[in-house]
Amino acid sequence: MTRTRTAAWAGGVLYLLVVVLLVGGTRQVSGTVRAVASLLALSLLYGVVRRRPLLALAMTLFGSTAVVLLSPDPFNASMRAPFQGRFLAYLAVDLVLGLIVATCTRRASIVAVAVSFALQFGVIGGFSTGDNLVVDLVIFLLALAASCLVGLLSRERREHAVALRTQAVAEAVTAERLRIARELHDMVAHSIGIVAIQAGVGSRVIETQPEEARKALRAIESTSRETLSGLRRTLVALRQAASDPVSGPAPLAPTPGLADLERLVAATADAGVRADVRTGGERRPLPADIDLSAFRIVQEALTNVVRHAGTGSCRVAIEYGDEELTVEVEDDGCGVAGGNGSAHESSAHGFGIVGMRERAGLLHGRLSAGPRPEGGFRVEARLPLPVPVEVPGVAR
Repeated sequence: MTRTRTAAWAGGVLYLLVVVLLVGGTRQVSGTVRAVASLLALSLLYGVVRRRPLLALAMTLFGSTAVVLLSPDPFNASMRAPFQGRFLAYLAVDLVLGLIVATCTRRASIVAVAVSFALQFGVIGGFSTGDNLVVDLVIFLLALAASCLVGLLSRERREHAVALRTQAVAEAVTAERLRIARELHDMVAHSIGIVAIQAGVGSRVIETQPEEARKALRAIESTSRETLSGLRRTLVALRQAASDPVSGPAPLAPTPGLADLERLVAATADAGVRADVRTGGERRPLPADIDLSAFRIVQEALTNVVRHAGTGSCRVAIEYGDEELTVEVEDDGCGVAGGNGSAHESSAHGFGIVGMRERAGLLHGRLSAGPRPEGGFRVEARLPLPVPVEVPGVAR
């Protein structure tokens, strides 16, 4: 850091020395050559421009004005160029000015443009002669406007890129929050529903059927421990992700999937609802996101049956198709609560079906949930499956 700062200031000193040499050099060198040389000397201010752009502008204004004023361009009737070459030195000022407009605050940019305009306009207007005055001023204004326009376009492009990155980060944060909310809801709602059912059973039979009460308490203990373990894994994973956002946490346990349906059905049976599972099609490994979403949809649907359907049985159908996976859960329970909503989502604050729809939508699938015409409730999700890649020359 100190070496970079030293190099920047050394470049600034060298620039001033070059300007002094150009101004005090041999008088045989024309003003045009000196102006071009001072423009090339701007490269010595690279470090100063990066660290202190306003200071770099002041130095270039000083150096360019010195070259213009103290390096006279021979001017006579036989050398009436439309633009006096010594004014080329001000192109260095315009380059630095464009950088200031692109990177500094708007107030600093306005002050820099105003000072540069006033100084260049005064010098060019005062030292242009005859018919060249209008042409010199027009060229000066065009160069100044071009540098400011390039700076503004660069600023807008950078601000747009920052806005896009900010929006992408916000969308990623929102998506992750929704994902965590769905996972916690699916995990906790199912377990708490079973705990509530078992606690109700235990309280009713604790005096008349002690063995049934003990069985309910064991189910409550098992479900509670499993839920606490899942919450602990989730919280540890979130803490690891926060401490190491690049590599992310290593998974602490296998992600649940349709292979865990047997355990899920057993827990649902302990809560008083027997689930009849039927599988069709060719069973095969599924992508992790599809497998997890299918499991969570079945879990949430069974949770709603346990909590709201008022029935002792339901049916779960898993169909492995060529192009999509179909998951269906239906029951013969009460089905509808009131005129417009289902018993499964009677609470105004329920997020179960919303979460299932989000899961299906993220996989470009679709989900339908509603009462059956013959009574009860039905949830069906259709999740597209990736097309298998055919490898030429490989026998299947």
